This record gives sequence, C-alpha cells and structure tokens, in this order.
Amino acid sequence: AVGGYFGARLVEAGVDEVVFIARGAHLEAMRETGLRLESLKGDVTISTLEATDDPVSVGAADAILVGVKTWQVPDAAKAMRTMINAETLVVLLQNGVEATTELAIEIGPSRVLGGMCRMFASVPEPGLIRHSGNEPLLVIGELDNSRTERIERLHEALNTSPGFKAQIAPDVLIAIWEKFLFVAPVGEVGAITRAPLGVVRSVPESRRMLEQAMAEIEALARARGVHLPDDAVANAMTYADASPEMAMSSMHRDLTEGRRSELEAQTGAVVRLGRESGVPTPLHDSLYASLLPAELRARGEITFPGAEPNSE
Repeated sequence: AVGGYFGARLVEAGVDEVVFIARGAHLEAMRETGLRLESLKGDVTISTLEATDDPVSVGAADAILVGVKTWQVPDAAKAMRTMINAETLVVLLQNGVEATTELAIEIGPSRVLGGMCRMFASVPEPGLIRHSGNEPLLVIGELDNSRTERIERLHEALNTSPGFKAQIAPDVLIAIWEKFLFVAPVGEVGAITRAPLGVVRSVPESRRMLEQAMAEIEALARARGVHLPDDAVANAMTYADASPEMAMSSMHRDLTEGRRSELEAQTGAVVRLGRESGVPTPLHDSLYASLLPAELRARGEITFPGAEPNSE
C-alpha cells in the first residue's frame, strides 16, 4: 500500500521514470486500468505507468523504495541486485527495526538508507490504494546520520510531490524506533482485542495495555542505545488519539483476515530483542503467545481441528 501510494504521488508530480515492481492481480490491474488512489490528500488515477514483475527488465535505478512485508525483504534484496549500481540508494519502509540490518547484509551497507513512513493505507482491491488516515510522511536518513549530497538530492526529488511530506531525520534510528513504538502496540493490541484504534484508546483497560506495550518498547530501545525522547510514549499516545477511529495497522488487518502478518518482525522482535538485551517484556510475551497460533495457521504450519486449512 505505501509503495503504491508514494510511487503514484511521484508519477502525479511528474517525476521521470518511476517504475512499480508488483505481482499477481495487483500488477494485472495496474497494467489494465492504472493505479487509483483514494486519499485524504485528494483522489487520483494514474492511467499511464510502468509496472513489471521482472526487476531485471528495469535496469539500474537511482533510488529504490522497498514496500514489501518484512519477511519478504531477503528475497526482495536478491531480486533487486540487477537494479543496483554504485550510485543506487535503497530505502526501506518496513514497520520493524531489524529489516535495515538484514538488507545491508544482502546488498552492502553503503547503498542502504534508513527510512520509515507514517500513514494508514491499505489495498482493498487490486489496483486501488486507500489512504484512510493521517498526513503521509516519509522519513529518510543515512545510517550514520551524516548529511550527504546524495540524501539531499533524494530528499529534493521526493519533495516534488504535494501528496506527502519528506524529511531527513536528524537520527534515523530514533525515527525508526519511534515509529515501531507506535505501530507494533497498535497492531498487536488491536489484533488481540479485535477492535479498531478508536475503541482501543477509549476503553481504559485496553488503553492501559497500549501504553504498557509502548513502555516496554521504550525500555528496550534505551537498553539498546537508542536515545528516544523522554516523552516518546506520550507522543505516541497523542498520535494514536489523533488517528481515525477505524484505524488498523497492517498487522492487525492481516491477522484478522487470516493472512500471514508481520507478527515475528514486531511483537516477536520485542520478545527476542528483550531476551537478548535483558529487558523484561511480560506483556509482549503474552501478546506473542496469544497471537502466534493464528499466525502459524496463516503460514500453513498448523491447522485448527474441524476447520478448513487456510488457503492464504
């Protein structure tokens, strides 16, 4: 959803040679009827676009925005190698905190930028991206936080679109963990309560659960040397309170609809990294254990007695 959104906005702004790497029914719809955005920033249909499922046909790219799910990053890294030359920049938009390291191992750290985005978006049907909440924001940064000429050029190119705001983070690792501190709790608490964000934040018990999940991630980040601001949890709750009532994270939607989700990269990562860092994460331990059976079923690793095997 986010890859389609940002790509469409760049095409709309007149950026040359934007290519979409897609697959399946979504790719077919884009080729036949274009890519439609339903957005709080204005609806648009991109009728003429370049879309393919063959990265080899694209050739070397100036920049690659990676919007696949976290478990698809290693395969995406292998597939994009023919698109990379000495000047190519690769920006990850995943919700986790481990994907940047995974990508750097695959293609080399010199080509990788840290990145994250903030918005609620989904793909309700092939060829359609629905932006349902919050101001679209794309944040990028060199992994060593240097202000290089190449990141300035990319920032300038991204900011040609009025459909989203692009920023260079003073410390991109902090930006990634701030996003993680928000999106993981919203997804896991939403999934376990089966409720959208508006309900989760309004019921005192589930609101406390949301805050506790954020506090565990804050403690984990600090233990791992990430200098989050003192009001990181308060800021995340303010953002949650300002989000649409029906907002759901992609992990929440995927778990609810029986699809493979980013549970391992979000809740599972908090549990793993907590043990590694000696930080207790009792709520995440419980959330992970509670959500794991549905995740394993979606991946086809277990079946529920009396139920049809999951076809996803």
